[in-house]
Amino acid sequence: MPPKGKAATKPKATETPATTTSNPTTTNTTSQTASQPSEPTTVLERSQQRYEKTRPFEAARQQKGLSKLPKEDQKGWICDQLLHLTNRLPAASRSSLLGPKASKEIWWTVNGTNSIVRGLKHKPKPHTTWGTDRNGHDVGSYTIERFDERFRKRIALTALQVSSRVFRENVEREKRGFVDARSGREIIVTEREIDEEKVRRSKMAALKKDLYGAITGKLAESVEWEDVVPIPHEEPEGALAAIIYPAEYAEAMSYLRAVMTTKEYSPRCLRLTEHIIAMNPAHYTVWLYRAANIFALGISIPDEIEWLNEVALANLKNYQIWHHRHLLVEHYYPTISSDPDALAQFAKQERGFLIAILSEDTKNYHVWSYRSWLVGKLGMWEDEEELKSIEKMIDEDVRNNSAWSHRFVLVFSNPKYATPGKAATEKDEKVPQELVEREVKYAQNKVYLAPQNQSPWNYMRGVLVKGGQPLASVQEFVEEFVNKLGEGEEEEEVKSTHALDLLAEIYAEKKENEKADLCLRRLAEKWDKIRGGYWEWRRKCLTQSETEKAPGEQVEKAEEGIAAA
Repeated sequence: MPPKGKAATKPKATETPATTTSNPTTTNTTSQTASQPSEPTTVLERSQQRYEKTRPFEAARQQKGLSKLPKEDQKGWICDQLLHLTNRLPAASRSSLLGPKASKEIWWTVNGTNSIVRGLKHKPKPHTTWGTDRNGHDVGSYTIERFDERFRKRIALTALQVSSRVFRENVEREKRGFVDARSGREIIVTEREIDEEKVRRSKMAALKKDLYGAITGKLAESVEWEDVVPIPHEEPEGALAAIIYPAEYAEAMSYLRAVMTTKEYSPRCLRLTEHIIAMNPAHYTVWLYRAANIFALGISIPDEIEWLNEVALANLKNYQIWHHRHLLVEHYYPTISSDPDALAQFAKQERGFLIAILSEDTKNYHVWSYRSWLVGKLGMWEDEEELKSIEKMIDEDVRNNSAWSHRFVLVFSNPKYATPGKAATEKDEKVPQELVEREVKYAQNKVYLAPQNQSPWNYMRGVLVKGGQPLASVQEFVEEFVNKLGEGEEEEEVKSTHALDLLAEIYAEKKENEKADLCLRRLAEKWDKIRGGYWEWRRKCLTQSETEKAPGEQVEKAEEGIAAA
């Protein structure tokens, strides 16, 4: 509480009340120069305006900056911050934090500026303050009328739930023979109360579906499922490792077995799969049954994908999600395949989501596998935006092997010039040489950024093999990263072990085995000792290849002599 005394008395005639100069909501220094805020249209806007009204100095600081506020407003802001800081402390600690004199000064300023003592602590932000609805939309973006309607429905649902709980308690009391303390009679549930509970449950189910779109509460208490006889899971007698499932999950699975047995495809089955997936998103059987319901009911595939996006973002490492998405696209593709605009729009939407989820986990195998498949399915080989998005990912992380691999697929699996059946590491005569030169140059530019990064070296090697060009075609570039090899410890300089490895292959390709052996030996002795055993094995392979080739060369010379004779 503010101290009583002078802080609450009228100011002297020679003094000017602080309210005429300090409060940014009433002075010329701040708010009078700003336009009056318009009427809020969304819940978030209303909350933000309430924040600004309860924290006028903080709102002014956020708009203009503390240094640009008048001295009176700066003082008011400091006092406002100290006030809210001390309010969060226990009462006994408040005076000891600032002392009596400072506390009195703060309260004098607060009283003079008519500051609101209990203002909102934090400014409301999108997607964090109000949460999301059943479709993943920010509740803060609701119009005020829509939000009020949602609030009324939640209040109505709560009231029904309370009444339903009272009914269930009375049923239990009747079974146990409880006596009403007021009337002295045994509690009896009448037929009328049972009918009222049925109506109540119907209303609750409708409200839950409208508000949350999912199953909440026990299925056995839902009118929607009263015609289904659940099939519980029974462990064999004497099972060594019986699984103890949570009660909610076990109940949901028992109803799933029942509807799968009868091959029922209905909206309630769809909601049941969503309910189980929320508890166990890796249950592949549920995903397959959900897909069957989607196709049987003719549910909008874009709507299902929108729902699936939220599930995928919450379960980044889940494989079943991506198989389900695969099935959805396979089913949806025939409906848009003849419409280039619809196909391009769908590809754009999918790419946007894939970029978003890869920003959470840039090397997610399931996402990259799906993306490679999607390129072929939608024919995105010539899509410039797809290539640009991959280039952006490589620019952000030049070591992203997954992005490099996808670029190779995108460039060299294009059916326009790729030979069907050719392996990724197999020479393809149909690949244009200008394309090979472009990709080699691209990889070389990325090597300069991080010479010890293996990704662009492997990519360049793969491009040369695919284009049928010898490794020696990049020898001059590779030698930029290896200087004075074997000329002494002080003189020798290797900027990239990957360059030295490739240089060994180039020399071997040119049958300059002594130079190739030197490269491999220096890798083992100095530049990559941790893999010394591997480099020594490569040296042995180099020697063996020479031995194996020698008899062959002798046979060739003999054949030449016979032919000459």
